[in-house]
Amino acid sequence: MNTPYHVIIAGAGPVGLLLACELALAECSVLILEKAADPHSPLKQLPFGIRGLNAPSIAALHRRGLLDEMEVPKRLKHPFTSAPSTQAGHFAGIPLDADKIDMARLQQLAPDAPALSMLSEMAELESVLTRRAVALGVEIRRGIAITGFQQNGIGTPGDGVTVQADEQSLAAEWLVGCDGARSVVRKDGGFAFAGTEPEFTGYSAKVDIADPEKLGAGRMVTERGMYFQSQPGYLNLQDFDGGAFHQTGLPITLEHLQAVLRRISDTDVTISALHIATTWTDRARQVTNYRNGRVLLAGDAAHIHSPLGGQGLNLGIGDAVNLGAKLAATIHGTAPPGLLDSYHTERHPIGARVLDWSRAQVAIMRPTPEGRALNAIFRDLLNTRDGATYAAGRVWGLLNT
Repeated sequence: MNTPYHVIIAGAGPVGLLLACELALAECSVLILEKAADPHSPLKQLPFGIRGLNAPSIAALHRRGLLDEMEVPKRLKHPFTSAPSTQAGHFAGIPLDADKIDMARLQQLAPDAPALSMLSEMAELESVLTRRAVALGVEIRRGIAITGFQQNGIGTPGDGVTVQADEQSLAAEWLVGCDGARSVVRKDGGFAFAGTEPEFTGYSAKVDIADPEKLGAGRMVTERGMYFQSQPGYLNLQDFDGGAFHQTGLPITLEHLQAVLRRISDTDVTISALHIATTWTDRARQVTNYRNGRVLLAGDAAHIHSPLGGQGLNLGIGDAVNLGAKLAATIHGTAPPGLLDSYHTERHPIGARVLDWSRAQVAIMRPTPEGRALNAIFRDLLNTRDGATYAAGRVWGLLNT
């Protein structure tokens, strides 16, 4: 079989790009196919396009010299100001007080990380990774969607994968799906996707508010959900509707968003303009195996969950780093038996712990008497040195193994 590429990667997000860089460093030929023609999504330019990098992600980017190319604010800085903040993250909206965290204990768990937590803009991270991938010889084709694929002669000499992308047919030894929560590679590849259904629809929006003083400051958990102004005009909402609105796929109108905000906040606040908005849910699912023959999954293609706590990007970066060296060694014939299968063995349990971390946060944010009781207990626990240190260790990726 003619396989001009060692690996075809579906998806040019951070996970696909970092995996491509890792493979190219090991002298593998890589093609990335990206459905979107324009990498500059408006959502990535907004404050809710900012993500927290945890210690393992920071260390991985630092080892590759990628961190130096990013204008990342110093750890524990507020994302929208230059003023230091005593908040080191949150658990279900409950702030983690940096002064209560045993930093020395956590720093011992990440000796090669220049920081335990940093903030990154998704757009900037993708730009840095794109430049590095191109410099390493990775071919990136945008505006081309994978529509299907076939595995050929598995276990025979010259086996591989034939990928259909629009009207093209492309061949590679391996295919890796990094194509997000609605992964075509996962759906067409026969991967079981087990997990739990959503309890809420989340909204992220840029708006103009005529009377912002009517809203509380910070994350406000109410009897009807949660709302948060990250800065004036940037809203995050959680409406415990079972994910119903998100699943309709309907456009978000000003009238709808205002009605949800008024109900959750129990105010008559007025949204005077809606600039951009998106929805999301706490649906939490994970493939039961990260590999099926010559097809593998990484990032959101392998696991999805609520973005609470910002764990998704870091989980995907860990997948890419783990898979890159193992797949490269397999391609070059230097891998010991079972090395590639250890990708699933090592990464699946970490993904499962992150999904449970996300589910636990949803449980104590429920607008029910039980949820409020749990929230009060967790506030007390996280106000202790041991509680704050444990939660920060989970958020910063130091206690997820």
